[in-house]
Amino acid sequence: MFNSPADVSERLAAVDYLSDDSIATSVFLAAALGKPLLAEGPAGVGKTQLAKAVAQATGANLIRLQCYEGLDEARALYEWNYKKQLLRIQATSSDDDIFSEEFLLERPLLKAIRSAEPTVLLIDETDKADVEVEGLLLELLSDFQITIPELGTIEATLRPFVVLTSNATRELSEALKRRCLYLHIEYPTQERERDIVLAQVPTLPGDLAEQLARTVATLRALELKKAPSVAETIDWARTLLALGREELDESTVAGTLGVVLKHASDQARARKELGL
Repeated sequence: MFNSPADVSERLAAVDYLSDDSIATSVFLAAALGKPLLAEGPAGVGKTQLAKAVAQATGANLIRLQCYEGLDEARALYEWNYKKQLLRIQATSSDDDIFSEEFLLERPLLKAIRSAEPTVLLIDETDKADVEVEGLLLELLSDFQITIPELGTIEATLRPFVVLTSNATRELSEALKRRCLYLHIEYPTQERERDIVLAQVPTLPGDLAEQLARTVATLRALELKKAPSVAETIDWARTLLALGREELDESTVAGTLGVVLKHASDQARARKELGL
């Protein structure tokens, strides 16, 4: 998949994802060892984007399981097409097997396991799912297989590259962590964020990108409900271009804070701390 960490950096950069040594090494090792990669860190540091970039850089299909409270096996793994089963029972004899492939509905995990094409499986915001969901993942993460009682064990046709993300809103189980390589991603440095902005918004002047990265770093140092994400920094850059601004002066910051701060209390604190 990748020849070296340097190869990871180069190919991710080619799809406008600027990694650092830690990210590049973790992605390389996960691919080389065939292990899932658990990327943990604050919301908005680029964890989800990393999985998308790996898929884009390798030409793999991206299959995403978005986790949330209440996610269950039927949404994550598979479920039976009950309507079709009922129609078959009504139309034919009761001896027909209604728990066969014909009646199976694939959900993201099963779809990734059975894909014959190179696949990146993104299990996004794993910490938002209930603890029981982690139990569903263990067989897949350790053996790349899924067991359906009526059909037996289905092994991966081609092992997907698996990326799990977590905002660390709750502690994931040790059993799940043992099956993964662990990568902690923090907010980028000012220099790296400037480079990320310029990669995503190449028409932005370099000195304006520098001001933007510096201002975002200042905002993140405040005690906010929600610090600006990298994606919001990029949105801010595009906003400045749309407004035709050539510098990030106090008036511009005050007038566009809503692009990066989405809570009234955060905006009030920023205006007070920055003297806007």
